[in-house]
Amino acid sequence: MTGNIALALLLLIIIANFALQPLTEPDFGWHLRTGLDLLNHGLALPQADPYSHTMPDWPWVEHAWLTDALMAAIYSGFGALGVIILFAAITVTAWLLAAGLASEDITFRWLACAFSLWVALPYLGARTQLVTLLGLAVLTWMLKRWQDGRPSIRWWIPPLFLVWANFHGGFVAGLLVLGLVLSTTMIVRGLSARRIMFSGRWDERLLSGKDLQRLAVVAVLSACITLVNPYGWRLHAEIVGSLSNRFMLETLQEWQPLSMTGVAGRRYVLYLAVLGAGMALWYRKVEPVRWALGGVFLAFSFRHMRNIPFFLLFSLPFCADVLAGAYDRICRRWFVDAGTLKRAGLAAAVLTGGVLWWLGSEHVERVMLSGTRPAEFFRTTSYPIEAVEWIRGHSDQAGERLYNDYAYGGFLLWWLPDAKIFIDGRMPAWQRRERDLLRDYVALTGAEPDLTVLGKYAVDWALVKRQSPLDECLARDAAWSRVYGDDKAVVYRLRATMPAF
Repeated sequence: MTGNIALALLLLIIIANFALQPLTEPDFGWHLRTGLDLLNHGLALPQADPYSHTMPDWPWVEHAWLTDALMAAIYSGFGALGVIILFAAITVTAWLLAAGLASEDITFRWLACAFSLWVALPYLGARTQLVTLLGLAVLTWMLKRWQDGRPSIRWWIPPLFLVWANFHGGFVAGLLVLGLVLSTTMIVRGLSARRIMFSGRWDERLLSGKDLQRLAVVAVLSACITLVNPYGWRLHAEIVGSLSNRFMLETLQEWQPLSMTGVAGRRYVLYLAVLGAGMALWYRKVEPVRWALGGVFLAFSFRHMRNIPFFLLFSLPFCADVLAGAYDRICRRWFVDAGTLKRAGLAAAVLTGGVLWWLGSEHVERVMLSGTRPAEFFRTTSYPIEAVEWIRGHSDQAGERLYNDYAYGGFLLWWLPDAKIFIDGRMPAWQRRERDLLRDYVALTGAEPDLTVLGKYAVDWALVKRQSPLDECLARDAAWSRVYGDDKAVVYRLRATMPAF
């Protein structure tokens, strides 16, 4: 028992270590800037985009406004470190709740969390999507309690969606879960009644016919209550419009199909291979609703890599079951007694502690640096903090209408709050008359940059990545003058607008 407790505590430390991530998410800056402005204006939402000069008339729908306000309040009171801890707490809570749906010992549940979070590392940090992952974990926990004979909890589901719809637009994933649970249960019960499939022996409790009617009512109420937000139906229209924008989905990296060219894809494929092999060997449960949820979100993860965390969350009970099955099989095969198990637990705890020692404190030190001295931290990243500091000290050489790379947009809204940006993570689906911002951006940043785009938006200064095609093109163009450069970024100014000295 002592060994198991020690191992569980060390696993919890690993889980927390994975969840604590520095502030490197590209969209964090604009979320923080929005939240700070909301607090300064009494939570009054802007009617149009206040941050760009390219789309100032766009009726911006801020689908994470309450999350941004909460983030800004914590940032104002506790600094960047407070925000890091906030999202780490959201992450840990979501994963532990989801793993808690498994009936296995806590050690196997937390071991599954550690394995899953290691795979999810590229998607963690100060990302508002984690709010939706927490919402999904809470929703599935509620549904499990309902299935286990606590029907009164169903009335807490619509209020969950009321809060969720104002914290993040990913509430649509929750509505999908309700629909999947309802439809899968109806199908399974129908097939079982006709003896077409399923013998009636299930390893998960299914809702009764009367409960299915209640679930349908709850799902309708939940969908309707999401209209109670500052934008009403426009929030839903914005989500549908973004998800149906084919050019955006085909262009942005996070919306690309599963690929093994990067670390994130290779880790995920490894996770699927291990999980699949383990389920083939040791998983023998009949859980049709859980199968349906896992299968649908697995398909989504293949379609878009940004959906990988969703499947990782839903796979946690499977992973815990597989780990417990493997452990049980090993014990039975080698006739392991209680004393040996105790020694094995202690050995595993020592081994886990050794791994933590081997990893060292570098990660925690980077997180602390990001949270306490962010400017110093960003010098170790690809973000152009040095160029930003130069711009702050040479405001006379900055223009009025900035061009910035897509990855810099949110960062600049955090560190240069007075600048009007060209593009950031809010804007890929924004189109108005002749302005299709993402297409124009792609034309400007391709192998042969189309500099007419700069004229189209009357850009008079630019912050670009060093040695990018646009950097090389502007360096050759007589109309532009380089006024600053370092190893990361270069600042250009349109000569016709440069002040005379």
